[in-house]
Amino acid sequence: MWKLKVAEGGEDSSAYIYSTNNFVGRQTWEFDPDAGTAEERAEVEAARLHFYNNRHQVKPSGDLLWRMQFLREKKFKQTIPPVKVEDGEVITHEKTTDALRRSVHFFSALQASDGHWPAENAGPLFFLPPLVIVMHITGHLNSVFSEEHRKEILRYIYYHQNEDGGWGLHVEGHSTMFSTALSYICMRILGEGPDDGGHDNACPRARKWILDHGGVTHIPSWGKTWLSILGLFNWSGSNPMPPEFWIIPSFLPMHPAKMWCYSRVVYMPMSYLYGKRFVGPITPLILQLREELFIQPYNEINWKEVRHLCAKEDIYNPHPWIQDLLWDSLYISTEPLLTRWPFNKLIREKALQVTMKHIHYEDVNSRFITMGCVEKVLCMLACWAEDPNGDYFKKHLARIPDYLWVAEDGMKMQTFGSQAWDTSFAIQALLASNLTDEIGPTLARGHDFIKKSQVKDNPSGDFKSMYRHISKGSWTFSDQDHGWQASDSTAEGLKCCLLLSMMPSEIVGEKMEPERLYDSVNVLFSLQSKNGGLSAWEPAGAAEWLELLNPTELFEDIVIEHEHVECTSSVLQALVLFKKLHPEHRKKEVEYSITNAVHYIENRQMPDGSWYGDWGVCFTYGTWFALGGLAAAGKTFSTCAAMRHGVRFLLTVQRENGGWGESYLSCPQKTYIPLEGNRSNLVQTAWAMMGLIHAGQAERDPTPLHRAAKFIINSQLENGDFPQQEITGVFKKNCMLHYAAYRNIYPLWALAEYRNLFPLPSKG
Repeated sequence: MWKLKVAEGGEDSSAYIYSTNNFVGRQTWEFDPDAGTAEERAEVEAARLHFYNNRHQVKPSGDLLWRMQFLREKKFKQTIPPVKVEDGEVITHEKTTDALRRSVHFFSALQASDGHWPAENAGPLFFLPPLVIVMHITGHLNSVFSEEHRKEILRYIYYHQNEDGGWGLHVEGHSTMFSTALSYICMRILGEGPDDGGHDNACPRARKWILDHGGVTHIPSWGKTWLSILGLFNWSGSNPMPPEFWIIPSFLPMHPAKMWCYSRVVYMPMSYLYGKRFVGPITPLILQLREELFIQPYNEINWKEVRHLCAKEDIYNPHPWIQDLLWDSLYISTEPLLTRWPFNKLIREKALQVTMKHIHYEDVNSRFITMGCVEKVLCMLACWAEDPNGDYFKKHLARIPDYLWVAEDGMKMQTFGSQAWDTSFAIQALLASNLTDEIGPTLARGHDFIKKSQVKDNPSGDFKSMYRHISKGSWTFSDQDHGWQASDSTAEGLKCCLLLSMMPSEIVGEKMEPERLYDSVNVLFSLQSKNGGLSAWEPAGAAEWLELLNPTELFEDIVIEHEHVECTSSVLQALVLFKKLHPEHRKKEVEYSITNAVHYIENRQMPDGSWYGDWGVCFTYGTWFALGGLAAAGKTFSTCAAMRHGVRFLLTVQRENGGWGESYLSCPQKTYIPLEGNRSNLVQTAWAMMGLIHAGQAERDPTPLHRAAKFIINSQLENGDFPQQEITGVFKKNCMLHYAAYRNIYPLWALAEYRNLFPLPSKG
């Protein structure tokens, strides 16, 4: 059986792995062939079968394997009887409290020993195949992936194949050439045959989808890069990614320092591999794939003509003509010069050296985790291309387990993890329950995790010359070793420390030192733009027109850093609480920041009263954050038009069953789209419910809140859990992200706020 291990360093690779805080927050999976009773193994198989049989109805996993493990290890038994609110029945204080306590006790049992809540943070289907490709190229496939690893990787691919034979960009998406081609190649590398390979003929069905849609010459640009690396494409069929970009003068409008950090760290190793024209070994399998994936013979393809081809299913962000003109100019005039003597010696070699210097800097300052999974495999491969036997590559290998996650739908690759993010919201939800006397140790462990996860230092050396921002005092999205500051993660971590500082230390532990709180505030100030909005990772400010140069077809707004309503609201709420508890620290700056953040939120409201959410689905998510921020700043329904319009929006889209349900399609289409069939989603219902509570709905007409509370209470499962439903996270408009802990955190939190903010009748 598979077992989740927490905060362990991995003794077998100890020479190549290190941590800044003794691996607090680290999550790795290990297979033990002797673990588990027959009954426990049968429970796992039943969960897998249930997911498979319902895979076209509920596509994200329930993340059940580690939950079964933790509940079993802690001998958890739900002792509070189930609660149901009948039609026409008035919700009582007792029933709300019972439902809340059931949820709190269940969720507390899921806390890890180091204080965080583990959870899957995955969903995109293009994350995992590149890792398999890189292990194949570097010759480490068998040493990294055991037979059990392979079985679970294939399970994940099979279980998320669409009925038409393809795979979506994410688990709920329509089939795309990018994910379908990568998934097919992954299956072939793992030993499945082209004609009858895979569960339910997965390989031939996938191959048919690929060929019916023009073959892999129509794969988008990131796919062309991976196919070129693997030897299934000629580099001349890709648009140029010159490494010279990393040595251009900083005064130019397009410069690495002005890029969105994720794109910067993706294109850094991509440009290195492109500059070297790196190609993996041409094995018999590669030769077979060349025959399987194209509609014309491989040696007859005119690579120059396929550079701009892309399947219509993959195009979300079409390239404007000016961008194609730029690529053509680089392709025709620049690249031929830079790849010939003397320029290949004078310029290209220097550019490759500088690019690799940046790659190594990113590796070291993230403890070889890098920013995320897309960056991880590219940086790892670049290190291998530089020196197959070098320590940089070996240190990368040691951090692969950090990215792998196992659930009932198989093994997938995570973004990296959402440990700090999920835990900060979990703590706030549990604090809102006012059940401290029942969960004191849980709060103390969570507090300890949050304190130990704060980033203590800035990146090493002259970090500004390496295009990095300050990080001292921040929290990352995941764990301290990751090292990358995030404004909203920092704000939520700061809020937790401030809230817990008001509680007895004998219950929740010693409060954080003021200087460390001040470091956090300093990071937040540094990320606020002149318009009052907060960017996520680094200061915004580059010219908006640079988005015209977005090289991907798959995502929007990836060239430069942007401000976000959710980040702004998180920071606004944290600063309001900080001002209350530390009124004299940088007083004028705190007040100025709060005022500007309010203006930004008000100015970003949509005509229908909603706010677009950049990191969750979608208008429901953004509106919850916006209303929470406005309320924290002292705005009310009677004094703030934006709040009134936001409330009107939420009330307008409430469903007949009392819940809210918004389709992920709202994100790419940028207009509110309800779930089909009048369905409601528990997580979105909780967001909307809390948004209305922030806006004082209980004082005007509590009926919508009663209806929502009834929906949440009646959805609770026998053990206190809530059912997994539709995916609720997103990034860059077009790709969804599964936050498996959300289904516990937010319904619990909404019930807690509902119970606290207005009196409910008692049974008597």
